[in-house]
Amino acid sequence: MCGLLGLLTTDGTGDAAVTRVGAALHCLRHRGPDEHGTWHDADVIFGFNRLSIIDIEHSHQPLRWGPPENPERYALTFNGEIYNYLEIRAELAEKHGTEFRTEGDSEAIVAAFHHWGADAVRRLRGMFAFAVWDTQERELFVARDPFGIKPLFLATGTGGTAFGSEKKSLLELADVIGIDTDLDPRAIEHYTVLQYVPEPETLHAGIRRLESGCYARLAPGKSPEVTRYFTPTFPAAAFTAGSEQSRYREIAEALEDSVAKHMRADVTVGSFLSGGIDSTAIAALAMRHNPNLITFTTGFEREGYSEVDVAAESAAAIGARHVVKVVSPAEFAAAIPEIIWYLDDPVADPALVPLYFVAKEARKHVKVVLSGEGADELFGGYTIYREPLSLKPFEYLPAALRRAAGTLSERIPDGTRGKSLLHRGSMTLEERYYGNARSFNDAQLRAVLRDFRPEWTHQDVTAPIYAQSRDWDPVARMQHLDLFTWLRGDILVKADKMTMANSLELRVPFLDPEVFSVASRVPLDQKITKSTTKYALRQALEGIVPPHVLHRAKLGFPVPLRHWLAGTELYDWAHEQIAASGTDHIFDKAAVTRMLRDHRDGVSDHSRRLWTVLCFMIWHGIFVEKRIVPQIQEPTYPVSL
Repeated sequence: MCGLLGLLTTDGTGDAAVTRVGAALHCLRHRGPDEHGTWHDADVIFGFNRLSIIDIEHSHQPLRWGPPENPERYALTFNGEIYNYLEIRAELAEKHGTEFRTEGDSEAIVAAFHHWGADAVRRLRGMFAFAVWDTQERELFVARDPFGIKPLFLATGTGGTAFGSEKKSLLELADVIGIDTDLDPRAIEHYTVLQYVPEPETLHAGIRRLESGCYARLAPGKSPEVTRYFTPTFPAAAFTAGSEQSRYREIAEALEDSVAKHMRADVTVGSFLSGGIDSTAIAALAMRHNPNLITFTTGFEREGYSEVDVAAESAAAIGARHVVKVVSPAEFAAAIPEIIWYLDDPVADPALVPLYFVAKEARKHVKVVLSGEGADELFGGYTIYREPLSLKPFEYLPAALRRAAGTLSERIPDGTRGKSLLHRGSMTLEERYYGNARSFNDAQLRAVLRDFRPEWTHQDVTAPIYAQSRDWDPVARMQHLDLFTWLRGDILVKADKMTMANSLELRVPFLDPEVFSVASRVPLDQKITKSTTKYALRQALEGIVPPHVLHRAKLGFPVPLRHWLAGTELYDWAHEQIAASGTDHIFDKAAVTRMLRDHRDGVSDHSRRLWTVLCFMIWHGIFVEKRIVPQIQEPTYPVSL
């Protein structure tokens, strides 16, 4: 686990370039406080900050490896963990006589790449973003894990290509490689609609992200050649008579195997616990490998916005030691600039703030935590996935009648029961479902975004994804869309950034290729029913998850943002942020202020829209205006826990 940074140059790697990469590494110090350094040859510079988890004493980076005839042919820098590295090492030793010099997973990657080439990435079970430089072929190979758990940014200019774990480190090298650092207006509009910047975009025009499930080949003086190696599919499936129990066992066994492999570490592993089925299942299975497991949760002082008691009850039921962090409104507001600095691009999901605080608390006790991200996308857990059941009658209406229903819905006053049902029932799935995030509609956005472009809709992002799932059932199509949008744009970004901000490694056992293989074959009627979600998963977890948790609704870390923005906790703070922001050319600040007042006065709940704008304004104050300078602490954590 580390923060990686590299530069493939067109002008050679002189001392000045090496020094600049070394200085830019400071932006990544939180990702790897245990050791740091650089390596270079004539064409490439590698930099790293390491958080040592496996083979602490020997698996230093950048790692040099090669076959006996050229033992330092490759250089590797790697962010992540490979959970089946022991199996890969054993296979390579048996079939190819490969000799290893360390006990870690890094060496397994580069040895696999030597023998299997690009196909090696399909054999890796883990989370990863890595770069391998072949000193013989003078080619750079970079890759990212199937679901996008670990980030990788790319920027190509006249001076070469820079790549790294965080965008801010590439901005430090912008003049070295000659990239465009102007803001991307289309990415801004996508952000305001979706609450995050969708891959491969970033808010800076000259920096993109290597997408999840992709690798790229680069040579000096050439642009990256990107290849997608993993495309998630949900093939049509059905349970045959008597097969339900065997399928449930298959799900449970796949998850148990994944958790077992995710527990591999030379340091202490803990677990986040919200009290819901996903995190409780992970913690319960982890307890089988570590009876002294510590679980962590967070909440707020406001009634109805804390699941601390539920999580504590779940921890007690599985026998785990439990640690709680309660976040006050003052702590919440004070941490925002620092959190947005860590994010690189804003993510307007208020749940990332309590996640930051619980990660900070967890790092006092452990160096690695498990979490339940991905279960909803894989097994059908979001309530919105039940919408096709409620809208099914509209499918039998002629197209003209459906359009008439939509026209009628526009004439019904806001807040009237049935308005939303008519409106959504009149649209196709592709028109109505953006993914789990949604902030502004077109009319609302036109009122606050000065350069609103109606052609830059959510369908810019979603249409190519929907095209891949044309013949699937509607729930499978929604799951597939969320894997490419909400999961990798919001859920995994906040999970990675908020834990790594605290030099804490987060592992997500649900997002394992073997678990996905089983989940992708669960039929529609075993995902969603009229009364529940994740039906097959709930059945599979009987006997693993305590009964009081098994059928609870989704929890997470709810945030009382609606109340705080309308009250004394955050209203004045929000007003000050709007007034001070230098985003007048992007937002109509008078319109945003009116929206804040209307929210306070109870005219309408604008909390999600306000939070989306506020996060952008603070991001702009940090990265564009340089008006806001977050106080980023130097990591002081011990090497091992």
